[in-house]
Amino acid sequence: MKVNKINLKLLSVLFVISYLVFNSCTSISVFSPEAYKQAVDLKVESIELMSFATSPYDDYEEDVTHLKTELTKAFEFSKGRPDNEISARQWEILIDEKGNLLGGFLKRWETEDTLSEMFVTEMQTLVSDAFDTIIGLESGKIDPSELK
Repeated sequence: MKVNKINLKLLSVLFVISYLVFNSCTSISVFSPEAYKQAVDLKVESIELMSFATSPYDDYEEDVTHLKTELTKAFEFSKGRPDNEISARQWEILIDEKGNLLGGFLKRWETEDTLSEMFVTEMQTLVSDAFDTIIGLESGKIDPSELK
């Protein structure tokens, strides 16, 4: 179990490093209050829904489907903004079902039906950190109203 904890922390660190690498190589879009609110709202919804993963997946399947739809909307919104490749990539990493963040967590819950409380708690920390990276990236952008 200690290896899994180390791997999860390593993934969190890699998420932040990828942000820094991409940030140093690409121009960045301006601040979007909509994108910021979307990320904060989805963080809260995601962490809350994850807490129910110790219960059978079928009991929450509709909630998971709804959350996945909202996450996909956030990703598409991010992807469609000019000069926003960094943020879009962070959303993509977060929701990837083959990855080790929220998308992978939701897929694992579906596959295994219930997850251990310890695993859920560890994953909530990693997913929270990933959302914080997205939120921090958005809040650090220049607000176009300040340019006037």
